[in-house]
This record gives sequence, structure tokens and C-alpha cells, in this order.
Amino acid sequence: MLFRSWIYGIHAALAAVANPARDCRRIVLAETAKREMETRVAQAITEAHKALPGRPSVERMSRTDMESLLPPSAVHQGLAVLAQPLGETAIEDIVRDCIEKSDAAVVILDQATDPRNVGAVMRSAAAFGAAAVVIQDRNAPAITSALCKAASGAVERVPFVRVVNLARAIGMLKDGGFWVAGLDPVAGRNLAEVDLSGRVALVLGAEGRGLRRLTRDTCDELVKIPLDGGADSLNLSNAAAVALYELARRRP
Repeated sequence: MLFRSWIYGIHAALAAVANPARDCRRIVLAETAKREMETRVAQAITEAHKALPGRPSVERMSRTDMESLLPPSAVHQGLAVLAQPLGETAIEDIVRDCIEKSDAAVVILDQATDPRNVGAVMRSAAAFGAAAVVIQDRNAPAITSALCKAASGAVERVPFVRVVNLARAIGMLKDGGFWVAGLDPVAGRNLAEVDLSGRVALVLGAEGRGLRRLTRDTCDELVKIPLDGGADSLNLSNAAAVALYELARRRP
């Protein structure tokens, strides 16, 4: 059964309201919200209505009443949406959607468990036009309010693909024409030194643990982000942003 949950924060909530694929049940706006925020919510509702009418009326309430609906310490910025989860996307769908594209990027996360870190990766994926973020279902975070807030609306734009077997999913991407690069701080070549044209899947491990052996063995090549001697590694979301930027700047 799919359980509805609150999405809060300006960017995350507005993106959910504007997304016609998202079933929104309540839209709550703080009584103290400025007219500009009312306008932005109305614009998001109009955007959704172009594809699918049926958004609920906006509810005005005090911040105290809003906070009683949301998780403790939620930074809601005066806007929250109660919504059903988005439908699931399969890895086969991503391969099919990218098969005719000359350039495409997919981010694969190995052992990532922190929802805020994963949300930040999704935000970078949206910013640099990635086709999907793929994660192993076991121990992976659900698309919670915290993840949506960290993703700043990217959950509505970038497919979040959960797979049972990460190595098998990587194999399917390779069969679909993707070159698979695993990020490893002790790899022989820098990311900037390799050919990143065409369809590329970037595989990143959790900070500290890195890539598992089977995941490493499934990659076409291991590459590293060169760092100054003052740092041993980047955290997951920063590494994803740097790697995605490197791919994006080489696109024609």
C-alpha cells in the first residue's frame, strides 16, 4: 500500500503541486505567507491543471497548526503538501528512454543510506540533466519528507529507481550502451582524463565505505576526483555534483 506523506519547503512543495504525476491531497499555506507565495502556489496549480485538473483548494492556517501536522523541527517555510508517492520507475524504462539519445547520464548509488545525502544527489542530478538516480532497494532510504526537502524539487523531475540487484542493473545499462565509471579515490586515472562522451553511468559509494567489491568489478573503469592533500575524500553529494558537472561540460 502507498502511504501519503507531507512534502514541505518552498521548492519541494511547489514542484510537487506543479507535477501532474503527483496526487496531491492537501495544500497548506501559512497565514503569514506573503502575496508572492500565494501567486507562486497558484502558478504551480495552473501548471498541473494543464495536464490533469483536480488540485485541492489551498488551506490557510497558522504556523503552529502547520507544525502540528509535520515532523518535529520540519523547516516548512510556510508551505506544505500532503501527497501520495510517485509511481515507481524500472531500470528497463531508463534504458529504453535513453537508447536513442547520443548523450545521457545516470547516477548509481552503492550503499547510500542517508536521506539528506541522497536528496542532495538528486538535486545535482536535476541540475545537470541526469536521466535517473539508481539505488539498491536494500537499506536505501524511502522518499521521505526529509529526502524531498534536501532534493529541493528534484524528486518530481528525476526518476528515482530502486533495484534489487545493483550489479544486474549495471549490466542492463551496459547492454543499453552505457559506459560505467566507478568513482574510487585510489583509481589510476582522474575523471577528467577519460572519455565521457555518449551514455555514461556514474557509480558512487557511500562516504567511508566506498564501492563494494562486486560493484567495483562490474564497472568498465574506476576513476577518481583529484583532491588537494588537505582532504581525503568528498562526501557523496559533493562527489556526485563534481562528476556530473564534468560530464555536462563536455556535452556538445
